[in-house]
Amino acid sequence: MTQFSANLGFLWNNIPLSEAIYAAAAAGFDAVECHWPYDQTIKDVQAALRNTSLTMLGLNTRRGQPGENGLAALPGREGEARAAIDEAIAYANAIDAQAIHVMSGFAKGPDAKATFLENLRYATEQTERTILIEPLNRHDAPGYFLETTDQACDIIHTLGHPSVKLMFDCYHVGRSEGDLTTRLEALLDHIGHIQFASVPDRGTPDHGELNYPMIFEHIAALGWNKPLGAEYKPTGPTADSLSWLQSLR
Repeated sequence: MTQFSANLGFLWNNIPLSEAIYAAAAAGFDAVECHWPYDQTIKDVQAALRNTSLTMLGLNTRRGQPGENGLAALPGREGEARAAIDEAIAYANAIDAQAIHVMSGFAKGPDAKATFLENLRYATEQTERTILIEPLNRHDAPGYFLETTDQACDIIHTLGHPSVKLMFDCYHVGRSEGDLTTRLEALLDHIGHIQFASVPDRGTPDHGELNYPMIFEHIAALGWNKPLGAEYKPTGPTADSLSWLQSLR
């Protein structure tokens, strides 16, 4: 049976994180994940996770200043990037989050790549938790450093560190590369987490260009047994958007 994680940064972003954890548990999710929990009281989040028995799969490093989307590939901003990594590790340690998504930010060129590699090396030296990197599609995040799975895998190969993994978001890959089942199979050994949403509207997985029943069956056939992350944008109350949860499970 397929397991699902609720991305609280999308599904219940209008209530405090601790309340969102309870909402995800009540809806029947198997795990949770979040984006930027840093203004949430750690004790409340710890209590919600403990009381629901849900695992927090991951969280993101801070985006930076308004209009930015991460810091780790920005030359000259290494101090801020590493402070954000330290902050994410400390919060992850407190709530036992499994992974930390290090956001690269808007940057291009060899200096950006070198900066990203050094900041990722720094992250691996500070924690044994999984470090995730995620390509974002050029339509939603033009100018983002990581655009494709090939680029992300080049970074992973260059680092050669077992804790650095690919966040494979079916929505982003579907919009920028396509051929999802082939990409999933080819990249399976490098993938640390899988997310999904419909293409092209980033809605629920029961419509759009991607055949998620087939994709989820393919993922299971590959031997993947971890929760898949629902990172979609509800068009109304989240509770009204969850009919897919049982039908696709």
